[in-house]
Amino acid sequence: MFIFAAPKFLYLLIIIPILIGLYIFVQVRQHKRFKLFGNMATLETLMPNVSKYRPHVKFGLSMIVLIMMILALARPQMLKKQEKVRRHGIEAMLVLDISNSMLTEDIAPNRLEYSKMLLSQLIDRLTNDKTGLIVFAGDAFIQMPITSDNVSAKMFLKTIKPELIQRQGTAIGSAIDLAVQSFDKTKQQDRAIFLITDAENHEDNAVEAAKMAADKNISVNVVGVGNPNGSPIPIAGTMDYMKDKDGNVIVSKLNEDLGRQIASAGNGIYVRANNSSTVIRTLEKEIDKMQKGEFYSVSDDYDDKFYIPVWLALFLLLIEYFMLRRKNKRLSRINIFEKDK
Repeated sequence: MFIFAAPKFLYLLIIIPILIGLYIFVQVRQHKRFKLFGNMATLETLMPNVSKYRPHVKFGLSMIVLIMMILALARPQMLKKQEKVRRHGIEAMLVLDISNSMLTEDIAPNRLEYSKMLLSQLIDRLTNDKTGLIVFAGDAFIQMPITSDNVSAKMFLKTIKPELIQRQGTAIGSAIDLAVQSFDKTKQQDRAIFLITDAENHEDNAVEAAKMAADKNISVNVVGVGNPNGSPIPIAGTMDYMKDKDGNVIVSKLNEDLGRQIASAGNGIYVRANNSSTVIRTLEKEIDKMQKGEFYSVSDDYDDKFYIPVWLALFLLLIEYFMLRRKNKRLSRINIFEKDK
């Protein structure tokens, strides 16, 4: 298996067709200028030592060298070995509210970015556990199924933004139901939902959904994000705030009462996100109480192969350096296909 450790550098490859286009443009203009001096066949006889193809070859080599260096920057890696690793842990479904109210800036930089940072720290602690990711607003969908690949979980987390869901709202109940359906029902380890939200629920009965999850031995833990006093919701890219149909500025408030009700119905805990370290320690203590199950995950070991394109680039660069644009007078006298007269 072949991967790139830093694939973002591959975007630099876009300059290759641009450079090729510029080169072709320059060559066409140069060819037109030469035509102004007379017939091209006549001009070629007047410049016997000028090579017609070597400049193109040198440019081609330069482009290949550039491609190789970009590939080296992207750090190509080859799979060295795969091994099964036995782990003991729980199954955790991380459920994140990405409704517009999560853009409120009553916690720096805003509720959503703070929640993503909090979840990233939690994923770092869930090293022996399986995690999945659900996002919701007016609808809920699975951003990442349950997996033991924590690296992928953090990558998916970075891509989350409110625009992922068109229908706005806060359907906490639907998100909890979807999380319950996402667990592996054949395993013996404890299962837990970690809900990160401002708990401004306008869509369904979240408390009833949490109670149904608890009936299936799935705990629902709630992290309340925001301020109970509330704050206006900024409109992205503007200095304005969201308003209702009457033109009044909408103030979004953390609903701690509902958050506690959901956690109580779901046999979990409620914690307000005042301090990230305190939140993580509180959740860790709750996880430590849970029954761990045994499962296997595949661990991939990769070897860096960036030196291959580097050495190839250096070799081609050496060839390009010694390749003259003009024909070599001595070599041009050698003709191995015709007999001397």
